[in-house]
Amino acid sequence: MATEPLLVSELFYSIQGESTRAGLPCLFVRLAGCNLRCAYCDASYTWDETGKPMNVADIVAWTDQQPGVLVEITGGEPLRQAGVYPLMQTLLDACRSVLLETNGSLPLCGVPDAVGIIVDLKCPDSGMAGHNLADNLAFLRERKRRGCFDEIKFVLSSLDDYHWAREVVERHRLDRVLPVLFSPVRERLDPATLAQLLLEHRLNVRLQLQLHTLLWPGQSRGV
Repeated sequence: MATEPLLVSELFYSIQGESTRAGLPCLFVRLAGCNLRCAYCDASYTWDETGKPMNVADIVAWTDQQPGVLVEITGGEPLRQAGVYPLMQTLLDACRSVLLETNGSLPLCGVPDAVGIIVDLKCPDSGMAGHNLADNLAFLRERKRRGCFDEIKFVLSSLDDYHWAREVVERHRLDRVLPVLFSPVRERLDPATLAQLLLEHRLNVRLQLQLHTLLWPGQSRGV
């Protein structure tokens, strides 16, 4: 049965700038639309613009131009579009390694086990922390038991965000379950300050800087 076209914000081939796969060549499928409005959003065009309708076959044909390369589906918020599920499965059936980056506000059930999920758990200064779906943490634990390789990211805008994220990690023992990444908004929280805090508190998380912003400063699309 044919699915409705997906609304695509952009397709691009670049270096993976975030996650534990940072530095790898990666094909990005950025879907349009988002249900959140984070204070630091660097991709507002995904919800300011409608996006281009594309069917699953056309998107997969685009990925075929770079055989064997990692594929990440991101947004916006990709889980808002029902067509993302057949897209993920079709890519997996083609033997592609697939990542999904999601804002954590929507249920993760339905995401195939073979897809690596990156959940962006929202901190208070994003203005969107009230949208974190608590059930997703339990779901990620269950996926871990099934051998899935997911991870959790906290984007930190302030010292308050850091202390909040630290408390969440320690209370839920997230670092014992999944890779956890702390990513500073560099205009708001000095990365060196964050690094010092991680050393002082011996927190078992990764400090993440957006590699693509270091390689291509000033470029907001296609990287």
